[in-house]
Amino acid sequence: MAEFDNFVNELQHTLIERVKAAYGEEAYERWRTLPHRGEPASANCRGASTGTCGDTITIFLTIEDDTVCDAGFATDGCGSSQISGSMAAELAIGKRCEDLTDITGEVVRDRLGGLLEEDEHCAWLAANALHDAVGDYYKRALRRTDNSRKQTLPPETP
Repeated sequence: MAEFDNFVNELQHTLIERVKAAYGEEAYERWRTLPHRGEPASANCRGASTGTCGDTITIFLTIEDDTVCDAGFATDGCGSSQISGSMAAELAIGKRCEDLTDITGEVVRDRLGGLLEEDEHCAWLAANALHDAVGDYYKRALRRTDNSRKQTLPPETP
C-alpha cells in the first residue's frame, strides 16, 4: 500500500509542477482557490459570453452608486475559463461602471501572468461577460427610470 501511495504522491507532484510550468504560479493558485466563484446574493446584474469552444462565462455584479461592490462568476468551461472569470470578477470590484470597459481580455490575461496560446480566448470571454454585465446594469437602470416616469406622469386628458 505504501508503494501505491508513493506512486500517487509522485504523480500528483509531477502533474502540479507541469501545470505550474505551463500556466504559472498565479494562475495555478487562483485555480486551486477560485476566489469570487458563484453569484453574490446581492447581485443586481449579470452578463455572459460563450466562445466557439462552447465555454460560457457568466459574470455577476453588485453595483451601488455606479460602483461595483461585489462580483462573482460561473462557468461551464475549462480551468482557463475558471481562472479568467475569477480574475475578471476580482478586477471589477471597487471600479466605477465607466471604468469597467478598461478591463479587456489583454488585462485579464496579463494579470493572470499569461495563458497558453490555445486558452487565451478565455480571458476575452471573461472580459466580454463583464462588459455584458455592465450593459445589463444600464438596461435595468433605464427600465427603472422609465417605469418611475410612467408612474409620476399625470394622466392624459382627452
